[in-house]
Amino acid sequence: MNSMPCLLPAACLAACLLSLTSTAATHVGVGTKPVPGAELIFDGSRQMLDDKWTYWEGPGFASSLPIKWRVVDDPVDGGKALSTLEPAAAGGKYGAADLVTKKAYRDFRLHLEFLVMEPGGNSGVYLQNRYEIQVLDGDRTKHGMGAIINETESPYHAYHGVGKWNAYDLVFRAARFRDGRRVEPARVTMYFNGQKVHTNVPINQVWGGPNSGIDGGNDGGKGITDTPGGLKLQAEGHDVRYRNIWIKELDLLAPNTDF
Repeated sequence: MNSMPCLLPAACLAACLLSLTSTAATHVGVGTKPVPGAELIFDGSRQMLDDKWTYWEGPGFASSLPIKWRVVDDPVDGGKALSTLEPAAAGGKYGAADLVTKKAYRDFRLHLEFLVMEPGGNSGVYLQNRYEIQVLDGDRTKHGMGAIINETESPYHAYHGVGKWNAYDLVFRAARFRDGRRVEPARVTMYFNGQKVHTNVPINQVWGGPNSGIDGGNDGGKGITDTPGGLKLQAEGHDVRYRNIWIKELDLLAPNTDF
């Protein structure tokens, strides 16, 4: 007997798309392991910290090697995590002691987990050492938790809160250039604790001035250059902890980061 053909092609297509979406959603959130082809860039060890990371020596740099960020206890699950509590950044001196990967990236898939130890805890995740995804407890504005800073509203509803682990999963596509001129902005899609909160959002500039990252001092942050950059984690004098950070390099031909 022949198998019954699908009488509702549109319904079949919808089911397939739902299946793909469900599969993608199982590979996001706290505890997600590296996908095939990904590089683990922080596993909780001091050795990996020193091997893959260094300070970003921008105009506000005020620390020195070796790295003063400490590998500390994971207060929830045991194991180890990385603390942003760096003396040189006390008082909110962003750019004074930020860490950046030694390797630079263009397009990529990123996973990282963070835990804010105290109310008001502040850090930030910088894609290409340019575009900040905010980590800031208590702020629900465009400058707040989970926002593509000053470009989107904060998806604060997805935040687990102080003392709990949170996860950012994202796909990033770098800006594109032709004859030295930017013709396509950078774009990002992000899941926050397993919830899709940003879908293929264009990122228009580097915010925060020269201390915030590369190109921040160019034309008020709008002078983006065609150069790759590292993943940067921000120290602002607070104890925010990171663990399970991995990245997979991509080559996204179309301006679409959805996954």
